[in-house]
Amino acid sequence: SKFFDNMGPIPHHMHQSFEDAALVGQEGKPESYYFPPQYNNVDNNFCYTFMGLEPGTSKDQLRKCLENWNQGDNGILDLSRAYRLKRGTGWLIPPGVLHAPGSLCTYEPQWGSDVFGMFQSIVEGRYVPWSLLVKDMPADKHQDLDFIIGQLDWDKNVDTHFKDSNYIEPIVDTQRSGPGFTDKWIVYGTIEGQQLFSAKELTVLPGAKCTLKDPGASGWITVQGKGRMGKLALQTPAMIHFGENTEDEVFISYEAAIGGVEIENTGSEPLVGLRYFGPDTHKDLPANGAWQNQK
Repeated sequence: SKFFDNMGPIPHHMHQSFEDAALVGQEGKPESYYFPPQYNNVDNNFCYTFMGLEPGTSKDQLRKCLENWNQGDNGILDLSRAYRLKRGTGWLIPPGVLHAPGSLCTYEPQWGSDVFGMFQSIVEGRYVPWSLLVKDMPADKHQDLDFIIGQLDWDKNVDTHFKDSNYIEPIVDTQRSGPGFTDKWIVYGTIEGQQLFSAKELTVLPGAKCTLKDPGASGWITVQGKGRMGKLALQTPAMIHFGENTEDEVFISYEAAIGGVEIENTGSEPLVGLRYFGPDTHKDLPANGAWQNQK
């Protein structure tokens, strides 16, 4: 997991599938987004993300964008659709799906890979070199436009119900919530039928405490308030000097997770922590689009 925190958007790009990434000895990169309200007091320059392609777009239209790479803006965003980013929500981004992340600070549980292909030639007036389109493709395919376009998951890009397929709103886990504390699913669902990662958000009110139990290890980061996890202090940093250690990140081992760790809010505001999990951790993970059942 990481935090993506840019002032403006980045180019429309995709991450290769596991099959395509294997051609260059790498792994694919499915990823997910969650926009923590605590880290997003301002929108920055562009809090919209272009995702996928407008339904009805043809491969010939996209090919023309690639052919026009060195003629200024290649116009790929004219073939896409922008979605306004909403704090406290998120998205699943499968491999092969184009996306141009906007400027909200983003919590990103993802697969541990960094393969990508940039399909946009200019962003905010800055030129994107062709090499960033083909860097994770076989050398003999760097000018093969059909091959390059073929690395996109075309059906997912032109999905007429793209938002329904990929958008996420939090779901309260009622079995793991109680008086003074609420545990929410913030990243859930599968990618190509596989549970590759997931994430939750725990909120503990001032003076409250709970015993947190999970079926697997997780990485925790505190995004609001202060308290303790067992004997470990939790504190959301307001300012970090170079070389200083903070008290916001904790690794919860498998043994600690299944045995339970006590979390207490010792401050005067809610204590909020995000935690992400690895593959196949949960037997009760909500399905893709489960948030719609709350309408």
